[in-house]
Amino acid sequence: MPQLQLPIFPAGVTHITDELAFESRDGVVTYFNGHMPVLRHAVEDRRTFRMIISQFVANGNARQCEIARAFGIPLVNVKRALQRYREQGPSGFYAPRRGRRGPAVLTPDVIKQLQDLLEAGMAPAQAARALNQKPDTVRKAVAAGRLQKKKAQRTRNPAVAL
Repeated sequence: MPQLQLPIFPAGVTHITDELAFESRDGVVTYFNGHMPVLRHAVEDRRTFRMIISQFVANGNARQCEIARAFGIPLVNVKRALQRYREQGPSGFYAPRRGRRGPAVLTPDVIKQLQDLLEAGMAPAQAARALNQKPDTVRKAVAAGRLQKKKAQRTRNPAVAL
């Protein structure tokens, strides 16, 4: 007849379920199944934390509400992590974040046309109106360095001596 093993945990752990617990010590979070440590990660490593809690829920080791209660996090965060785990697997937590979607208005072709107009001496607001763009969009592109205004030529007055 098999004998049940009592879940004995080290002192100072926080229980997630009757079988799972965690402890944070010296900047490292350690997860325990009974007295045996099963997983570890740095306290600041949020990606691994989300991956581990979603694995606990997906494998049936803990419920979402138990995770949220034990770690003091919103339930919606647990649900989001679980959804990512189910859709992308563990690698989904470590994939590089998707960047911005790219230029919506100032495409490379429009930027080239605007730059040509600015080099011809046209004011940024006039160049924007000529290409059916908002003047503020062009002003922001100039401020960000994506477009360069033509420097105003200083003419010397021959009557003024240096």
